[in-house]
Amino acid sequence: MNRKLTITALSCAGLMLTEVVLAANRPPLGIPNENSVTATMPSDKRPVIAPGSIGFGAYDPHGDFGTDANSKIEHLFLPWEDVDLRTLALADDYARKRGRSLLISVEPWSWSPNWRLSSQQLLRSILSGERDVYMAAVCAEAAKLKSNVIIRWAQEMDETDNQFTWAHWNPPDYGKAYQRMVTVCREHNKTARYMWSPKGNEGLEAFYPGTEYVDFVGLSVFGYQPYDKGVVGHDTSFVEQMREKYARVKGFGKPIMVAELGYEGDADYVRDWAQTVAKPYPEFPELKAVVYFNDREVYPWPNGYGLPNWRVVQTREASN
Repeated sequence: MNRKLTITALSCAGLMLTEVVLAANRPPLGIPNENSVTATMPSDKRPVIAPGSIGFGAYDPHGDFGTDANSKIEHLFLPWEDVDLRTLALADDYARKRGRSLLISVEPWSWSPNWRLSSQQLLRSILSGERDVYMAAVCAEAAKLKSNVIIRWAQEMDETDNQFTWAHWNPPDYGKAYQRMVTVCREHNKTARYMWSPKGNEGLEAFYPGTEYVDFVGLSVFGYQPYDKGVVGHDTSFVEQMREKYARVKGFGKPIMVAELGYEGDADYVRDWAQTVAKPYPEFPELKAVVYFNDREVYPWPNGYGLPNWRVVQTREASN
């Protein structure tokens, strides 16, 4: 999933955080600013949740799902370097007020533009234990939280589009790094669960770190109509994309979530996706939840297809 370049001072529950985060290729932690006023335009495309739907949640930095009782998972992203981990307490408070669990995507780098480690330098420093301290700090802080926590480390390792440096490691090395990080985390957090989260590409099986290190399997599913028409040759559906990705991970015997979900296109395209993403499907018995990525892309899609806006509403924002 592609991320946002932004300088943001986050606020939550009226408390302004002291640290301004420079996020390269990544949006801020993801706690909505509860001091902003959002005026929505008539283009709401949020997933349709009905009785019997599977679980639902969102990465929601704009707060579009802030009062949505259907959302039960609050998704956060954070780097493990150059970050004020005290912000996790604010996220915990925000989630608990809404009866939500936390899905925390931990990215093994810094969002600072001055961070310059190559892919192999990062790998060597992780395997040598040099970066154990960063994972230990994240997990120790997460252990203080009252919400149920899932840790998702170094996602989309099977996508080599040059967005993530860890997506260029060979599968055995990625597996060793993932195992080491879960082992470190377990030393400092006795209750967290762990998500291994490929994008869903062919060959992902080689990156699987082993059943004892995985509680959930995550996938990324995005429908972008211009890309469908120009590259795939037809409009894709959620079920079509999910069928292919699900087949690649069902053999691991783990509960499956779509950890990152988005769609954008004309009204019919959006309506089809919105009405189908949270339905239970007999062919996907282990699919337990979908988590919407409610923001705009910044890392460009291939073939010149630009920056889709997954956000569920078109908005204009003003401060109080």
